[in-house]
Amino acid sequence: MAELAKIEQTPAPVMSETAALISMIERAAVNPSVDVEKFARLLDLRERAEASFARKAFNSAVALAKSAIGPIVKDKAVDFTTQKGRTNYRYEGFDTIARAVDPILNANGLSYRFRAAQDGNKVAVTCVLAHRDGYSEETTLSVCEDHSGNKNAIQAIGSAATYLQRYTLKLALGLAASLDDDAQAFNHDGWVNEEQLQELRQLIVSVDADLPKFLRYFRVETLDKLPSAKFEGAVKMLKAKGARSDG
Repeated sequence: MAELAKIEQTPAPVMSETAALISMIERAAVNPSVDVEKFARLLDLRERAEASFARKAFNSAVALAKSAIGPIVKDKAVDFTTQKGRTNYRYEGFDTIARAVDPILNANGLSYRFRAAQDGNKVAVTCVLAHRDGYSEETTLSVCEDHSGNKNAIQAIGSAATYLQRYTLKLALGLAASLDDDAQAFNHDGWVNEEQLQELRQLIVSVDADLPKFLRYFRVETLDKLPSAKFEGAVKMLKAKGARSDG
């Protein structure tokens, strides 16, 4: 009897403002006294209410998912030497990211897909992060084809697209990447790392900089051989060029 009394005293769940509004509109829809014009306004109001509800559900799901996803470990390595010198860095593969995030996203009603486009030598990838209630957001990045390491034309496109898939998904979820225990063994030559390299590539494209002139200024043959000590100066110079162009 005590348990029954406890159940009877438990207040009914409070209906959210959005749910209450949708319920009111549904009742009006079956009311023959509601005129067409008013009903049209009610439908528009319902659509906006549902969109607001879906957006809030999306934001809540992303927050829950992000709190459960740990840093992504850079568990893969690139290390090769060509006539231009040595290239070595660590990165997290897309399969590594997917294994870390997919189960958590699925549990929170989230999914993702990609769209790709190409304009000249620029590759653009859009990550569409969607929630089961219908709301979605898009994150787009673009870079030039990646011709480092003597890649052929197809490999250059594929490398850029794969890179953009990884980073648009990480940006969409607000994820960080952490180096593994062996990371300090790499990049002994003091060149820019992979993330710095990609940031420079994006800036060069966005401000329409003259790459050969940029390389001559810093006295390097390729962008990946820019000394890491000169990275901040290079970024400032490119951003200043962009500011002048906008002005």
